[in-house]
Amino acid sequence: MLEKTFGLFFYLKHAKYQKEGLRYVYLRITVDGKSVEMSTKQLWSPTRWNADAGRATGQKEDTRTLNAYLDMLSSKVFQAKKILIEDDNQLTAEALKNVLLGKSNETRTILEVFQRHNEQMEALVGQEFAPLTLKRYKTAKEHTASFIKWKYKKDDMAIRDLNYEFITEFNFWLRSARGCNHNSAIKYMSNLKKVVLICVNNKWLKKDPFQGFKLTKKEVVKNPLSRDELKRLTEKVFEVERISQVRDIFLFCCYTGLAYVDVKQLKTTDIVVGMDGEPWIDTTRQKTDAPTRIPLLDTALEIIDKYKDHPQCCAAGIVLPVLSNQKMNAYLKEIANLCGISKTLTFHIARHTFATTVTLSNKVPIETVSKMLGHRSLKQTMIYAKILDVKISEDMLSG
Repeated sequence: MLEKTFGLFFYLKHAKYQKEGLRYVYLRITVDGKSVEMSTKQLWSPTRWNADAGRATGQKEDTRTLNAYLDMLSSKVFQAKKILIEDDNQLTAEALKNVLLGKSNETRTILEVFQRHNEQMEALVGQEFAPLTLKRYKTAKEHTASFIKWKYKKDDMAIRDLNYEFITEFNFWLRSARGCNHNSAIKYMSNLKKVVLICVNNKWLKKDPFQGFKLTKKEVVKNPLSRDELKRLTEKVFEVERISQVRDIFLFCCYTGLAYVDVKQLKTTDIVVGMDGEPWIDTTRQKTDAPTRIPLLDTALEIIDKYKDHPQCCAAGIVLPVLSNQKMNAYLKEIANLCGISKTLTFHIARHTFATTVTLSNKVPIETVSKMLGHRSLKQTMIYAKILDVKISEDMLSG
């Protein structure tokens, strides 16, 4: 940005309906010969004013108070000038006045940009984004708003105020005040980083405040069900029909690798005849929008057949009568206790069980498992191979 001629000056101006003999103190800002003026809302006598210096004269307390106030306004003008230059905005007298009055169109805020991002994402849910992804970004925005309120006592902050300290303090706050574990905190930090990069790319922010901050997740090893546990779960007879139903759906996920949301939305039209003449699942993972084709094992086929005439399935054209995630997880805790399984049963565990106990441990190639799981890269599937290696190592040592 080229250096511009710049000046500011205070002067007295007569206005209607003011006390006789007094004048309003005005500020004139000039940039490259173009000026704007604004009232300081202060009244002063011309007999106690130095027109050349643009300051009040005398040693009285009210003189010192007014001059201190005018010095403070001068500092604010220079600060506004600095803001415009740092944000690569055009430096004009009008722009300076707008910044001082808080009317600058160029002043964007963190939560404003976050909200705009989330609104655009919401419009693309079902096309490019999953509902759960949007939910996570909305939660990340709520956390960011709560942190700003807690740390800075504000409802929002200017983008230009984002710095490395904000990032590290927010990360600490998520772990302490919000009680997030390492990976959850990193997820929310990653959501914020995406919004920050929008600001950087639009030149609303000169430097990426995340520079030097590591967004590394910890590898979490979840224990899948063993063959014995899977056998116990399969053979257990439950007296309550609802519990039996939840067990069957969980088992179906153990033998197909489907996530909760995918089995809940699985339609009868997603069951097709494969090239081998056998029944296959042909669907798309909601989380990654990746195509998934899975040959149906006998256990999975038996479960499908068991519920083909269920009223809920017939009415909605779905394969299984899946309850809400909250209800399913509550029943799974009871099922684990009844089957003598100490592990916490979740649909993540069912997916892990399919990847390890059902497929990889039975010599199914990892590339094939990766495709059935709907992973976009083999790297995502490697975690299951590592779990299997750990299990083999433990078995060897215990043997």
